[in-house]
Amino acid sequence: MTGKLDDRITFLGRKLGVFLLTVWTSATLIFIIPRLAPGDPIAAMIARMSQQSGYVENADKIIEGWRERFGLNDPPSIQYVRYLGNLFHFDLGYSMASFPATVSVMIGRALPWTVGLSLVSILATFLIGNFVGALLAWQKTPRWIKLCIPPTMIFTSIPGMLAAVALLYIFSFQLHRWLGLSAPLFPLRGAYGRGLEPGVSWPFILSVIHHGILPVTSIVLVRFGYWALGMRGMMITVEGEDYMHLARAKGLRPFYILYHYMIRNAILPQITGLALSLGTMVGGQVLVEIIFSYPGMGTLIYTAVRNQDFPVIQGATFIIIVGTATAVLLIDLLYPLIDPRISHQGK
Repeated sequence: MTGKLDDRITFLGRKLGVFLLTVWTSATLIFIIPRLAPGDPIAAMIARMSQQSGYVENADKIIEGWRERFGLNDPPSIQYVRYLGNLFHFDLGYSMASFPATVSVMIGRALPWTVGLSLVSILATFLIGNFVGALLAWQKTPRWIKLCIPPTMIFTSIPGMLAAVALLYIFSFQLHRWLGLSAPLFPLRGAYGRGLEPGVSWPFILSVIHHGILPVTSIVLVRFGYWALGMRGMMITVEGEDYMHLARAKGLRPFYILYHYMIRNAILPQITGLALSLGTMVGGQVLVEIIFSYPGMGTLIYTAVRNQDFPVIQGATFIIIVGTATAVLLIDLLYPLIDPRISHQGK
C-alpha cells in the first residue's frame, strides 16, 4: 500500500512539474513574441487618437508619460521579471488601447463566450466525429451509410473562415429570400439579440443559442472529419485484437462488442487529442468569431494584436495556455481511471 502511495505521489509530482514548466515556457514566449513586432504601441495609440480628433497636443510628452506608466522604458529584463511577478499574483495590468480598463475585466467579459462556444463545438465535433469513424470501421454498419459518409469529409479541406462565410451567406443573406421569408433564418452578427439583458432568462438563453448555431456549425463541419478518420484507424487496429475474436466466439451481441470492446479501447488516444484540442480550437475560432462579430477571446486577441496592446495579448494568451495545460494535466491524471491497463508507474 505504501509503495502504491509513493508511486502516485511521484506520478503527481512529475505531472505537476511538466505543467509548471509548460506554463513558464509559454509565458516567456508570449512576453517575447509581441515585442518582436515592429512599431511602438504607445505611438500607435497616439496615432489612433490623432485620426479621431485630427490633432493631439503635446504628443511627445504624452508618449513619454505613457511609456513610463506602462514600464516600457525599463530594460527588457526588468520588464520580464515584473511581468512574471504580476502573473504569479494574477495581476494582468491595464490595457494600453482601452485604458483605464483592466485586462482582467476585458478577459472576464470575453472568456465566457469563448468557453461556451468552444465547449459546445468541441463536444459536438468529438461526439459526431468519433461516432462517424466508428460507423465507418464497424462491419455491421449498413452499406448505404458507408456510402453517404465519405462525401461529407470534403468539408475538412475547407478553412473554418470560408465555411463561416458560406454559412453566413446562405442562411443569413440568401435562404430567407429564396423561401420568401421576411427575415433571415439566423442573425448576421453578435452573441445575442439587441435589447436583451444578459441573465438567466429564457429569451436571453434562446437568443444565445440562436446566435451560436452558425458559428458552432462552421467549426464542426471542418473538424469532425479529423476525429472520424482517427477513430476509424483506431477501430481497424482494435478489430484484429485477440480479445475481439474471443468476444465473437462467446456469441456476444454486435452492439455490445462495438461499445464495450471496440470503442472503449479505441477512444483513449482520441481523449488525448480532445485535451490538446482545447487550445488549438480557440486559435481556430479567431476568424470565425471575427466574421460573426462574436465577443469572445478570439476577437479580443485580434483587436489587441491590431492595436499592439501588449498587456491584453499577454493576458489573453496566458489564460488560454493555462486552460489547455490544465486540461492536459487532468487527462493525464484521469488516464489510470479511464484505462486500468495504465498505472501510475507509467507501465
